Amino acid sequence: MVRFSLLNRRSGGGTAPGAQPVFRRAPSPGALRRERRAIVKAREDRIRHLGGLTLEMYRRSSFRDQLLIEQCREIVALEDRLRELDSMLDSVATARRAPTTCECGAPVPWGSHFCANCGRPVGTEPVVACEGCGHPLSADATFCAHCGRPVETSDEAEPEPEAQAAEPAVDETILRSADPWER
Repeated sequence: MVRFSLLNRRSGGGTAPGAQPVFRRAPSPGALRRERRAIVKAREDRIRHLGGLTLEMYRRSSFRDQLLIEQCREIVALEDRLRELDSMLDSVATARRAPTTCECGAPVPWGSHFCANCGRPVGTEPVVACEGCGHPLSADATFCAHCGRPVETSDEAEPEPEAQAAEPAVDETILRSADPWER
């Protein structure tokens, strides 16, 4: 009998501490469905085996609790993996249902946060929203179209009033005549 211990595979045994994590591409939905079918079949086989094992222990009047616990843990680990696969398949299905066109009618590529045509945020949650009312804002908006509040950006630095008063007034005609690019 071949022992398939999912717990050993999931525990991460064999990786050296401090090793660089390996980034892998997400598996395709077809591969996820194939793995799910294989795990469902393995789970059914394990449950059937657990029932036969329990019946045989009852017939012999010698229960080995540790063996039953080990078998149950493997079944629970398989069910955990099934939940993970289901959530990954749900996220793939949700991503496919994402809007493919903007409100303005322009096509929006998958994974985009803004419309390339009008600048509106795309998706269920706005990427940029008004701090006052929460209304979605376009990337180049200076005022909220819903409440009229000015859009505050973090890269704008407000000049200090003391620094402005300390600088002497400069005549613009002197600056214009000193400009080497002006002819």
